[in-house]
Amino acid sequence: MSRNPYVESRDPELADLLAREEARQYYTAKLIPSENYASNAVMEATGTVLANKYSEGYPHKRYYEGQQFIDPIEEMAVHRATALFGADHANVQAYSGSPANLAAYVALIKKKSDNKRILALSLNEGGHLTHGHKVSVTSRFFEAHHYTVDRDTHLIDYDAVRERALEVQPAVIVAGATCYPRIIDFARFKAIADEVGAKLLADIAHIAGLVAGDAHPSPVPYADVVTTTTHKTLRGPRGGLILCTNAMARAVDRAVFPGLQGGPHNNTIAALAVALKEAAAPEFRAYARQIVVNSRALSDALLAGGARVITGGSDNHLVLFDATPFGATGKQGAVAMDVAGLEANANTVPFDPRSPMDPSGVRLGTPALTSRGMGAAEMAKIGQWICEAVRSRDNETELLHIREQVRDLMAAFPAPGFEGGVPPRSLLDA
Repeated sequence: MSRNPYVESRDPELADLLAREEARQYYTAKLIPSENYASNAVMEATGTVLANKYSEGYPHKRYYEGQQFIDPIEEMAVHRATALFGADHANVQAYSGSPANLAAYVALIKKKSDNKRILALSLNEGGHLTHGHKVSVTSRFFEAHHYTVDRDTHLIDYDAVRERALEVQPAVIVAGATCYPRIIDFARFKAIADEVGAKLLADIAHIAGLVAGDAHPSPVPYADVVTTTTHKTLRGPRGGLILCTNAMARAVDRAVFPGLQGGPHNNTIAALAVALKEAAAPEFRAYARQIVVNSRALSDALLAGGARVITGGSDNHLVLFDATPFGATGKQGAVAMDVAGLEANANTVPFDPRSPMDPSGVRLGTPALTSRGMGAAEMAKIGQWICEAVRSRDNETELLHIREQVRDLMAAFPAPGFEGGVPPRSLLDA
């Protein structure tokens, strides 16, 4: 039976592409650290009739009628978020992580303030576009300054961050990364922020699930505002979440609506409520811990295979390696891996001599494969295949041989969200 019978009857062309994508996701090793598998319950909630409803405003303060069931759903999501993360307040309306970050800046930096300076990790060293990079709108609205990692260890040098903060005197310091494989010391960031009179914004888009599962220290006791996506390690729908202190609650809510957005996506909020309930279960803690175990095992396998692993390993969900020792660029490595059924993305390494469009590194993550029940033994195999694929990037026969082994492994570890039926493997070659 088709997983999308109504789409199939109305739009067979689209249904065919959906079926192929389902098969690709099922039989490919999903190694992009920002991707995961949502449960059937999360996906079902995303596709409910809540998508039909407009609800501008907040519970019991709406601009539209007919909110009798919408309000308790949003309140449920808020309560589950604050309980899971131990926060004073949560806003569940942000459309995704980038709008959440923009809303956080708006809330933290007063409209008439003379100081609109933010200090964050630079993009090439692991930060995010919305941390004030020049191509992001955040650099137009705010005066962006950046700190980097240590040139030798590629770790955050907190003494250097402090010196940079004393020099810049920012209004907001951003603690968080999109490509940093080690623990972030939020307490140290808080001390630096207090010393220079700055607010602390923690962006945990990548590690929210690890924080929820006690596999990474929480920023909630230290940060004025915490932002995250909901679809990475948290395994929820594509959306955003903002946590904050009571003192920041009104400013955050007003920044999201009416400041930046209109009607919230009620179906996404319902799906987030489901994901938050799943993340509060004891098995999620085991899952979060296994992510870290798997990242370390993957790092070890890459090192054994001759890769240059940035920082020498991982303490979270993410591994970054330099493809240069294989005589390859990061893009060449990622493309070869994709042919071999190993899905990743090219990424800059710290102080990369190459351009961001053609960088030296490849970024990997273990959340999705851990969701499939894989452990350290499977990571060892995958690490070996990655090295073989990058080395054999010009040998299609070898890449296709690896791909078949990858597909066999994926078939042995069913993916969450596919309980209703396994996609035919033949779809990949049709």
